Amino acid sequence: MKSELLLDLLNNSSRGLVDSIRRKARTGMPSDLKLVLLFTALALAFVYIPPLDRSAGRIILGIPVVLFIPGYVLIAALFPGKDDLDHIERVALGFGLSIAIVPLIGLALNFTPWGIRLTPVIISLTIFILILVLIAHFRRLKLPESMRFEVNFRDLAGSIKTEIGKPEKRIDKILTVVLIISIVTSLLMVIYVVVTPKQGEKFTEFYLLGPRGKAEGYPTDLSVGRSNAVIVGIVNHEYETVNFTIRVKINEEILEEEQIRIDNNQTWEKPVNFTPGRAGSGLKLQFLLYKGKNFTQPYRDTHLWVNVTG
Repeated sequence: MKSELLLDLLNNSSRGLVDSIRRKARTGMPSDLKLVLLFTALALAFVYIPPLDRSAGRIILGIPVVLFIPGYVLIAALFPGKDDLDHIERVALGFGLSIAIVPLIGLALNFTPWGIRLTPVIISLTIFILILVLIAHFRRLKLPESMRFEVNFRDLAGSIKTEIGKPEKRIDKILTVVLIISIVTSLLMVIYVVVTPKQGEKFTEFYLLGPRGKAEGYPTDLSVGRSNAVIVGIVNHEYETVNFTIRVKINEEILEEEQIRIDNNQTWEKPVNFTPGRAGSGLKLQFLLYKGKNFTQPYRDTHLWVNVTG
């Protein structure tokens, strides 16, 4: 008798465990939405984690996140049922809507303090994807299990073969070809823009700061033989590494000269010391910046008016 009760208890426990597993499987996130989240996380890793951010994976993972996933999750949120749209239609609309959604997000960012820059765009796209993934998941949970959309890769491959082999009207074939050409063209354009970014105007920033690192408090009352310092800043926007030479002069007398090498988009900022050699009032203290080996005239220059006492 006891053994029978024990067996019944074990059977009931096993049934409960199986039912619990089945319920979790029914309420768990679908595989396609999990894949979207995984792909997005990998793309973020390849954008921000060195040395991954310098690899080709950044482009390979970034293109689908921009050109496919935003539209796909929107379709998933709007059409949670498996009979709403088939796989081919979801893929096609995913590409088409992504091409419309991403520029709209960029347009919205243009009117914010953050502007259209890499980090704000990535954060906005990630938030958009996460919100729609959650909406799509909860909308599918409200449907009976048999009616929920689910990605079955065998069915997907079969539907592709069916669509290819199915006889179509002439207008349907033309529209299909136009859609494919549009998607391929968009992909190629994005790859081209990413691989060969357009160069903007080439220039170099050259500025002076006071001893406290602010645009004030410059030393203007100097003494002969006494060392002084001004913070000099250079920002390279020349799209190449450049050798610069800084010269500090008063009335054609060179007080200090320093040579530096700065990579593209890098900032160099440090105190430059100089010592006046003779007295005078209303003297022009010049800070001259030369680019490369061209010393005929300064590439950038700035100055202070100073008084030097003996």
